[in-house]
Amino acid sequence: MSSPDKPNSPELVAHGGQFLAFQLCGEEYGVEILRVQEIKGYSKITPLPNTPREIKGVMNLRGTVVPIIDLRTRLGLHEAEYTVFTVIIVVTVGTKIVGLVVDAVSDVLNVEAREMVPTPDLGAGVDTSFLTGIARTNDRLVSLLNVDRLVGNTTDAALTA
Repeated sequence: MSSPDKPNSPELVAHGGQFLAFQLCGEEYGVEILRVQEIKGYSKITPLPNTPREIKGVMNLRGTVVPIIDLRTRLGLHEAEYTVFTVIIVVTVGTKIVGLVVDAVSDVLNVEAREMVPTPDLGAGVDTSFLTGIARTNDRLVSLLNVDRLVGNTTDAALTA
């Protein structure tokens, strides 16, 4: 559906789709539902040395070692204590599996093409390459994330550490 080479995928904006909506710092974000393998409650993470700050470590998911990324830190948002609502969204990035720590999961959005807009141009100093667009559903604005661009290089660092 979306292409990792295109930060603002016109195909995604043109066709819409289903997205898992979640909260970070009171704002809503979404990832393509087809990328989501499962949603887990926050559990023990094994830290890794010499990894970027956003990589919290790895966890064992039924025999597979999965890197865990805190999306608050990755997006430059302030850190917060994990709560009972904190979850790990397990997604696929290419051939890899990655866990994303988020504040809470909201719901699954069915977004029609007419409800989607491309990411606005915010100027040369603002990196929006990890966004595929914005969904306008009812009175909500949901920033849609390009998982490949958001965590692709970060997971490589975790797996080589």
